Amino acid sequence: MRARAKAWAIGAGGLAAGVALAFGINAGTGQGSVDAQTLPAETRVVPINQGQLLLSYSAVVKRAAPAVVNVYSARVNRSRPVNPFYQQFFGGGPQAPRVEQSLGSGVIVGPDGLIVTNNHVVAGADQILVALADRREFAAKLVFADARLDLALLQIDTKGVRLPTVPLGDSDRAEVGDVVLAIGDPFGVGQTVTHGIVSATARTGQGVSNSQYFLQTDAAINPGNSGGALLDMQGRLLGINTAIASPSGGSTGVGFAIPANMVRVFVGAAKNGKMVTGWIGAEGEALTTASAAQIGLDRPGGVLVTEVSPGSPSAAAGIKPGDIIVAVDGKEVVDPGQLRYRIAVQGVGKAVDVDVLRAGERRTFAMTLASPPENPPRALTRISGDNLLTGVTVANLSPAFAQEIGAGLPEKGVVVFEIAGTAPAARFGFLKPGDLIEAVNGQPVRTAADVARATQTGVPSVRFNRGGQRAICGVTGGQLACQS
Repeated sequence: MRARAKAWAIGAGGLAAGVALAFGINAGTGQGSVDAQTLPAETRVVPINQGQLLLSYSAVVKRAAPAVVNVYSARVNRSRPVNPFYQQFFGGGPQAPRVEQSLGSGVIVGPDGLIVTNNHVVAGADQILVALADRREFAAKLVFADARLDLALLQIDTKGVRLPTVPLGDSDRAEVGDVVLAIGDPFGVGQTVTHGIVSATARTGQGVSNSQYFLQTDAAINPGNSGGALLDMQGRLLGINTAIASPSGGSTGVGFAIPANMVRVFVGAAKNGKMVTGWIGAEGEALTTASAAQIGLDRPGGVLVTEVSPGSPSAAAGIKPGDIIVAVDGKEVVDPGQLRYRIAVQGVGKAVDVDVLRAGERRTFAMTLASPPENPPRALTRISGDNLLTGVTVANLSPAFAQEIGAGLPEKGVVVFEIAGTAPAARFGFLKPGDLIEAVNGQPVRTAADVARATQTGVPSVRFNRGGQRAICGVTGGQLACQS
């Protein structure tokens, strides 16, 4: 489970008291003290389903727990460094390989042994073992993975025996305050169930998965829960527990789950062996309070369209720069992360309605989602010579390439594809694959060929964009200096 920034716990207590008050019961005496029918209509609290009345979750757990598994992975590290002291006195023979182990959880979604987990639980594994709740163990095969989404599919051979599964729910129907259960194997102590509520339904920009859209919960989630289930009160999968915000690595009541609707798209994509999501061909930025005021709006929210690709679904539908996208198929959009998610969970070829604000008027545009085009060609180019970018491989960024290496990148420009281990960029550590190079020596670059030409006269400075944060780096007197 990945740990992130410091956060404080949010308690989920008070459920019993809430139920008691809903029925006019004095929690201290058990006696009726208020008749709900005498309360004003706007203050009445009336349960609307059986799930809101439950004070025990055992029935839900009995249905779902058998389909939540432990996932053990092992990776053999054969490049263990040699200690010069021991090499001098004991010889330089081959080093014993080091086995790195990882523990996580998974959810059975197919009765034939198909299991969803997080990619970071099994990435690079040489061996994967799955242990069921009934203690049966199976060797597992990785059949599909997407590091951008941090999701992976495993397959175990059940010899024809059908396994219990967790049905996929509709994560779009989750509401803040809904009671949820988290099932996994925290710290390797064994299958554990915790409960809480949905704390938020549209958390974006957490930096842990390029789905960029998470359900947030205060149910206790700890290392080992990665890949486990977040369930609703009907035992349906709402999400795959993926990350926590914590200063220590332990639960602080702020956990994040990849929504079940994204999991559904991922599982479906496994049939084609490639994760391709829809494309509308419109780039934009979040509408801030200041930019909203400039165009006469009383509040921020939505995606301000800055560019529309010719021939794209957005262009064909009539969307223009300056439009503000506020909804997709009736689902609110408040920032680019939500827009990418709303498009991603729709299939290529799906017809959608996109609501925009134009000149203060709300309008709806119908369009059919397309596959992102591979234009311009990637044209991978390795920079040579003796300069700051020597050994860096750059590529033209197309919509297809942008989606492949990480949602959130603009759909054009020059991207860092690879950095050789001996490259100055690796030695100084200022560039990473996925960074967008915007200028070399103060001159804007738009293609890989532009970068290659600009480096022929040396590279005293490079301006790049990493996740929306820009920096300029250069070397003076053998020392790297960067400024944002």
